[in-house]
Amino acid sequence: MISTLTKADLVDKIYEQSDRNRSEVKEQIEHLLQIVKKAIKKDHALLISGFGKFETYEKKPRKGRNPQTSEAIVLSGRKVVVFRLSRKFRSEINGNGN
Repeated sequence: MISTLTKADLVDKIYEQSDRNRSEVKEQIEHLLQIVKKAIKKDHALLISGFGKFETYEKKPRKGRNPQTSEAIVLSGRKVVVFRLSRKFRSEINGNGN
């Protein structure tokens, strides 16, 4: 079964390794995530060296079908965010890194 690392887990891990109290660590995590969100919304890309890149792009409207009625519909355009691993991190995941 796959385990998910949550924001609370991050807070706990950082708290255990720092001299700050849990509420300060939680506040810092929240602040970091707000910076990441703003950067992605504003610049449409966020690069974290050695980790990867978040990018936003527009999907065009497209034809679809309602599965319950089989009626043809048009799905509106929308923004999506994708994440691309850095080469270094990809090689670490695949066992080629140190």
